[in-house]
Amino acid sequence: MAKTRSLRDSFSERGIEALSIVGLIVVWQLAAGAVNETLLLPSFFQVLAAFSNSWQSILWEDLPTSLLHFFIGMAAGLLVALPVGMSMGWFRMVDKALDPIVEILRPIPPLVWIPFAIVWFGLSHEAAGFIIFMGAVFPILISTYVGFRNLPRVYVESAKVLGATKDIDLVRYVAIPFALPSIAGGVRIAMGIAWMCLAAAEMFGVSTSGLGYRIWSYYYLHQMDYVLLYMIVLGMLGLIIDRSFRYVVEEKMLKWQAGLTQ
Repeated sequence: MAKTRSLRDSFSERGIEALSIVGLIVVWQLAAGAVNETLLLPSFFQVLAAFSNSWQSILWEDLPTSLLHFFIGMAAGLLVALPVGMSMGWFRMVDKALDPIVEILRPIPPLVWIPFAIVWFGLSHEAAGFIIFMGAVFPILISTYVGFRNLPRVYVESAKVLGATKDIDLVRYVAIPFALPSIAGGVRIAMGIAWMCLAAAEMFGVSTSGLGYRIWSYYYLHQMDYVLLYMIVLGMLGLIIDRSFRYVVEEKMLKWQAGLTQ
């Protein structure tokens, strides 16, 4: 009975989501018809026609390039932010030494680094990855730091009583599991920022290909139906990446938290 109710609720939720998307398309088409100017607002069917003409280049050229940029930046962000955030959260002296540097660099918008990215790396995948790295590293670092810093002392003392006296054991068996929800939240935020930085970096000359680059190219050609198409592709890919990450984290890594939200 409970399983049947759960399936009914799931179908109901999917139906609401589908209706909201259909409603958006209807409003979009009506608005485009009222404007009646492709340069100002292409219609849904014009964008659909643009997709039928360019889906192969999106799938085989632009999408792989943008995903490569995204994963370069995110991988570099994780490799830097996780150990630095853990060290700052666990060792007070490291926190005192690195906190001023972090707080000076953190408020600088990632796109401000574009001139240096081009000078250092040229128009390359690494340049785009560097901009994404600058957008992703600080949310992960701060969330990791907060997760470690908020670890209750009683957990540490209990672990010491049970024989975990070394820092490496305390970090591995106590601090990391406790901080994992905070870290996962920071990674999710970082992925959203990184995806926005990806589009902007490719648009403003760091790359010679990719989804963002195509948006800027078609804008110069005044082909706004293609511009809007690539914007929708960016949004859909961002949604897929976020949902995939949430599934892996919530259903696999943090499944023990399910009882807290039911």
